[in-house]
Amino acid sequence: MEIISTDKAPKAGGPYSQAVKHCQLIFTAGQVGLRPDGTLVEGGIAEQTEQAIKNLSAVLEAAGVTLEKVAKTTVFLADMDDFAAMNEVYAKYFTGKPARTTVAVKTLPLNVLVEIDVIAVTQ
Repeated sequence: MEIISTDKAPKAGGPYSQAVKHCQLIFTAGQVGLRPDGTLVEGGIAEQTEQAIKNLSAVLEAAGVTLEKVAKTTVFLADMDDFAAMNEVYAKYFTGKPARTTVAVKTLPLNVLVEIDVIAVTQ
């Protein structure tokens, strides 16, 4: 198993990695709307979704792949009423239409509005 790390996304905030590569799969940790310096982007769900996806893209690039190699995403929303706005931003980046699960949760770290993780393939 290979640990993936980049300074182009926020550092892991605990005892975990930004991503791990195992065989032909890359598993990312959840990414939120924090800039690489750890500050939260201004705005609402659209801005946070965009930043979370940019962070995921940076982590995947450090692993040698792009968003086009994503096979599965999981999206956690603080409020399911934000689904349409999140989905609009999401659709711009995940044009290959990977499998996805979207759930609403009671609270996300730092009280952010969205968290996204992915599983990508290397081939």
